[in-house]
Amino acid sequence: MRFPINALSGRLAFALLFSSVTAISGRAAEPESADLRYFRELVETRNYSLGQPVSPKITPDGKAVIFLRGGARDPVLRLYEFAIADATLREILTPEKLLQGAEEKLTAEERSRRERERQSLRGFTGFQLSKDGSKLLVALSSKLYVITRADSHVTELPGRSWIDPHFSPDGGAVAAVNDGELHAIDLETQVDVALTSGVTETIQHGVAEFVAQEEMDRHEGFWWSPDSRWIAYQETDNSGVESRFIADPLRPETPPAKNFYPRAGTNNAKVRLGIVARSGGATRWVEWDREKYPYLARVVWKEATAPLCLLVQNRAQQEELLLAVDPTSGATRELLREKEAAWLNLDPKPMPVWLKGGFLWTTERNGAWQVELHSADGALMRAITPADFNLDEFIDLNENDRSIVVAGGQDSRERHLFRFGLETKTEPELITHESGRHDAVFGDAKEQFLHRFDLLDGRAGWEILRTSDGGRIGALPSVAERPSSLPKVELMRTDGPRAMDAAIVRPRDFAKDKHYPVILDVYAGPGHKQVLAQADRYMIDQWMADRGYIVVVVDGRGTPGHGREWERAIRGNLIDVALADQIAGLQALAKHEPAMDLKRVGVVGWSFGGYFSAMAAIRKPDIFRCGVVGAPVVTWENYDTHYTERYLGLPSENAEGYRLSNVLTYAADLSRPLLLIHGLTDDNVYAQHSMQLSDALFSAGKTFNFLPLLGTHMVSDPLLRLRRQTRIVEFFDGVLKPPSR
Repeated sequence: MRFPINALSGRLAFALLFSSVTAISGRAAEPESADLRYFRELVETRNYSLGQPVSPKITPDGKAVIFLRGGARDPVLRLYEFAIADATLREILTPEKLLQGAEEKLTAEERSRRERERQSLRGFTGFQLSKDGSKLLVALSSKLYVITRADSHVTELPGRSWIDPHFSPDGGAVAAVNDGELHAIDLETQVDVALTSGVTETIQHGVAEFVAQEEMDRHEGFWWSPDSRWIAYQETDNSGVESRFIADPLRPETPPAKNFYPRAGTNNAKVRLGIVARSGGATRWVEWDREKYPYLARVVWKEATAPLCLLVQNRAQQEELLLAVDPTSGATRELLREKEAAWLNLDPKPMPVWLKGGFLWTTERNGAWQVELHSADGALMRAITPADFNLDEFIDLNENDRSIVVAGGQDSRERHLFRFGLETKTEPELITHESGRHDAVFGDAKEQFLHRFDLLDGRAGWEILRTSDGGRIGALPSVAERPSSLPKVELMRTDGPRAMDAAIVRPRDFAKDKHYPVILDVYAGPGHKQVLAQADRYMIDQWMADRGYIVVVVDGRGTPGHGREWERAIRGNLIDVALADQIAGLQALAKHEPAMDLKRVGVVGWSFGGYFSAMAAIRKPDIFRCGVVGAPVVTWENYDTHYTERYLGLPSENAEGYRLSNVLTYAADLSRPLLLIHGLTDDNVYAQHSMQLSDALFSAGKTFNFLPLLGTHMVSDPLLRLRRQTRIVEFFDGVLKPPSR
């Protein structure tokens, strides 16, 4: 059902759109058109990714690969083993066998962790492989199971409500967290020992705090020592952190869920690190200046010949220290220090990586990401990758031939694998060649590796390659469906003073002599690229384009992949640079493609992209005829500390930057149609943001549509995604297409 945009006031639109959404699921099924069938297939297959191997690991002996896999349209992951020599596949264990007809149940804490990890699949969502490769560890319905690989024997460990389980390096124990306390379970005796105590409503042990999980890409809260005798664990004190409450609107009889959420400028959780024996006993606390460096960003404790290392940051994220810890005393010594006038990015790959005689470190100190070799005392020995290489990620170290494998390359839209030698400056060896995005997984045995490819021509999958010459040994079996047709996408770099990565998606029946309304599919925020040489990235854009649009995507300043200064141009103001670059990109693309009608431009985005869409429609009505605003951050004072303060600083130190970056500053100027969408139980960008915008627009007498969803920040349910996307295109149709005569 389509609603004329100018016919509804804000609060009436809220009520009518809400009732229409709930009515959809109750009516009889209707015959689907081809375009709706296309989108249903897209969401039910998760962009045709279901059925592909997930989280594959090579066994230590290099003879097999363990991985998870669901069905082509089944999001329940099962555990498999693939023998490399004879290419045979064995199903090790299924969730159905363990559940025996019962429904999978998750604790509230586990659901929250999966939201932080953007995990929408079910069943075995992860597994652990013991260091010797003989055992596997899985969790299901908050219970833990150990599987013997040789005979697939399953042992259920005592207790339940476990989160984040990990084998000890010697394979003799499993550590996990239960109800805020860290435990160790001896696998031979099945004895469960609580290693910590004192949990309260505000004190937890062994669990990463909210901003670590959501913004630092650190989901662990404890770390085994390499000799399996000790565990370092995090204590989190949320007593000074503001509480937020989320109610289930369909169950008003249920008390709201309480979350500790540090808003910009308010108190963070207090974090410290302790070391406790595997058998229990007193905790030895690690010493560093936690007042000056309150963020515990990374913990690395992997090599027997290397120290326990911490990476800690100051509140402004403009200074960080890499510290080596003496486990016997808890004292720390500084290995290196990084400073940055704007902010310091965190490498998602935990650093340092230790090797004989020193360690590897990644830095943006020279204007772009590089891998460096440092001596054991922290002194810089040499850079391994040049500053102009455009490093995307460190992948693996091979100590046998003194080389590393990294991902990157000159074209930031693509991602290729390269090998660099550690000893001498030589040209890197290009490992991958086909246009697209490539990744790799290495095991202890370096003779082969797993190669992940997502190519621009639509091919995707996992294969096993020889390390020596890149020769193909085999492929991991997939049951994923492949699309009957691929997006019609053109990747390019815009002309102008600042060349930007851009993509154009045209209708399949595109005619050069026509003029098409334009949809800008936008994110425009830090930390995320939209323009990628990967076909399935544009499947939804193609679906919209086939409804009679040209869909465009632009990566302007503030996005990664073009060096430190390009990304940091947004420091202190999150919208003005992004607006200028997206508009410049639109205008450059229209010169390249005259069929784009810049008098009929709509914008759609989610999260930061939703924030941008709101600002674009309100502040630039001469450019944007309408906006779809999904889960937007409206007031940055109400978003979390680690993300917001990285770019805007503290509210008390940059009040003007917060005002200029606040959607409410401009809400009364709205003159274009707006569709606002938000999940009512979102615990990342709280629905408070959209309610603030709705109230400001209504109070100013503005007309808009509000579509509330019964979900969180991540909309993973296929039916809801289908309905949401249909509503978005119907909204664009009503504004950007002339009425039929």
